Amino acid sequence: MKIIILTAGTRGDVQPYVALAKRLQAAGYDVRLAAPMNFESFVSGHGIAFAPLRADYFQLLDSPEGQALKSGNPIRVMSQMRKTVFPLIRRLMDDTWEASKDAEAIIFHPKLFHAPHIAEKLNIPVWAASPLPIMTATGAFPAPGVTAKNLGPMLNRMTYSVISKSTSMFNGMVKEWRRDVLGLPEKSTAVAGNSMNGKPIPVLYCYSRYVVPIPADWDSSPHVTGYWWLDEAANWQPTAELQAFLEAGEAPVYVGFGSMIAESPEKTTRTVIDALQLSGQRGIIASGWGGLRPSDLPPNIFLLKEAPHQWLFPRMSAVVHHGGAGTTAAGLLAGKPTVICPFIADQPFWGKRAAALGVGTEPVPQKQMTAEKLAAAIRTAATDPMMRQKAAALGEQLKQEDGTGNALKVIDGLLQPALEYA
Repeated sequence: MKIIILTAGTRGDVQPYVALAKRLQAAGYDVRLAAPMNFESFVSGHGIAFAPLRADYFQLLDSPEGQALKSGNPIRVMSQMRKTVFPLIRRLMDDTWEASKDAEAIIFHPKLFHAPHIAEKLNIPVWAASPLPIMTATGAFPAPGVTAKNLGPMLNRMTYSVISKSTSMFNGMVKEWRRDVLGLPEKSTAVAGNSMNGKPIPVLYCYSRYVVPIPADWDSSPHVTGYWWLDEAANWQPTAELQAFLEAGEAPVYVGFGSMIAESPEKTTRTVIDALQLSGQRGIIASGWGGLRPSDLPPNIFLLKEAPHQWLFPRMSAVVHHGGAGTTAAGLLAGKPTVICPFIADQPFWGKRAAALGVGTEPVPQKQMTAEKLAAAIRTAATDPMMRQKAAALGEQLKQEDGTGNALKVIDGLLQPALEYA
């Protein structure tokens, strides 16, 4: 059976889906993964058939339009939506259809909310796959990306309507695309929100129940499988300079903000350097901020060009990052205390989860980050014995989970009725 996996976003939105694709392929499925064009070598390098999507999210985030979208200013955001996001979504619609024409089942990232319409056209099974609990309403916690504050069961559930309505601005585009590209009626009688033919679309949640416990008010359509790990550390070798720095003293603190580009990278860089110095900790800073050069740093801070998180994080005393789902998962798997400095979207949610589990400090939001606040958080994460013990214990629990294996069992089970009646 040919399964098409549709995903879009930055590295954290692609890497877990490559891990799933490899597990499905090993089980005998014919798998193709559609992702932004800049990930072609990454996907193909893992032996997975690739279909290109015209959407470079990193380039978008680094652009003036991306800075406007990250600003949180509703006027700036709306002014850029029609200029940047609407054309991007339409390209994704066309490209995902092109990639899916011969598919017999579809697995899609929530960003590609139009995928069920393709499944309707092809009359094939469809499942969502999400790195965060955003597609299934619950009273246990509010929808990630809407608010990080617990509003109580009734209001928490209401926040999920914000998520479900967030794509309504594209309704006109979807109707036109259904008519002109898919050859379907403008209004679907099958697809309604997160349901297909009157039933909830099954969701594969690729995070751990140890990190976000399964809510008691969920039905049987969501499946929390555990994280989908992609081992990239096995054959990776550090540079001589990195190895020498690691061996020269106590385990350092990692600081990196992934694909999040600060509006003032020079200021952010200075704040991080000052915070590490104030905390008394050695540090490794991910490169890419403000034209930073190794010569700009004191000898107890190392400028890192690249290294797989699965190799690097176990060698750290703590990890400081933006709170993306993938980076958060890597830090937790390594069993290291976490300091999350959220920018946008679901990042505050993961920061709150780390703090609630006792494996991280309270989040230090980017807009409120000072050298003093960050230094205090770093000092706690690097030295607090209880936090270090809890982080190590959680890391051991995560190592015991087989996320892609659990996902495979769910997919096999969901596909079996379709295969019996094919």
